[in-house]
Amino acid sequence: MKKIFTLALILAASTLLAAIPAAEKIALIRLYKNTNGAQWTNKWDLKKPETQWYGISIKNNQVVAIDLSNNNLNGTLPVELGNLTGLVKLNLFKNNLTGQVPARIGQLQNLQFLNLAFNKFEGAIPTSIGQLSQLQSLEMYMNRFSGTIPAEIGQLSKLQTLSLYNNELEGELPTSLYAMTSLKVLLLSSNKLNGKLSPEMGKLAALENLSLFENKFDGQVPFDLEKLRNLKELNISYNMFNGLVSRKLAQLDTLHMTMLNEQGVATTLKVERDNTAIADED
Repeated sequence: MKKIFTLALILAASTLLAAIPAAEKIALIRLYKNTNGAQWTNKWDLKKPETQWYGISIKNNQVVAIDLSNNNLNGTLPVELGNLTGLVKLNLFKNNLTGQVPARIGQLQNLQFLNLAFNKFEGAIPTSIGQLSQLQSLEMYMNRFSGTIPAEIGQLSKLQTLSLYNNELEGELPTSLYAMTSLKVLLLSSNKLNGKLSPEMGKLAALENLSLFENKFDGQVPFDLEKLRNLKELNISYNMFNGLVSRKLAQLDTLHMTMLNEQGVATTLKVERDNTAIADED
């Protein structure tokens, strides 16, 4: 019995130390070298097993999580990142990563959590993001992303958090976004987004936090926003919305619907009450 128990321990240990596929190890080493691993706050000893590398989680001989947040990564992401097909979580928050996000990130089809926030990424958000069908949280705020929000994001039917604020995104919201009924948090503030806000926004029934602050949206604020019964936080001020707004929405908005007119002067939207428009007293 003792021999059987000892054998079981040996087998368990060998499983823990089993090598990950060569393609995955290459991806990790490329990441290390591309981002100046020698200067990381928490470095890897490449001579040791991958199970001992900081921020790496391995299960069933596959890399399932990478958490290198706030670890002084400097450089670009390697295309080999797409080799990590078992990855569930990728957290690179608050580093000094630059360049574009490689399109092959779309190969990470088990990914549920992606955080690339607080870096210096630039260029367009890759359309391949739409292939991450299991994604629940996408955080890419505080970067230099430009271009439009790709319509393919609307394919992320399980997404609950979409945080793209403080970038240089422009253009109108893709209509596909209004079908993302699982969204709870939508943060798009401090970009260059424009156009009218569709009444279809009222279909995002799970939404709890909506921030479009400091963009260039115009036209009427849709009264359909009142359909968002779960909404707890709202900030759509410092846009160019005009017309009337309901008192309920005005009170919910953090800055009470303070907008910018064509001359760049701050004004407060008029509030509708009892079918009569009056100036907001707040």
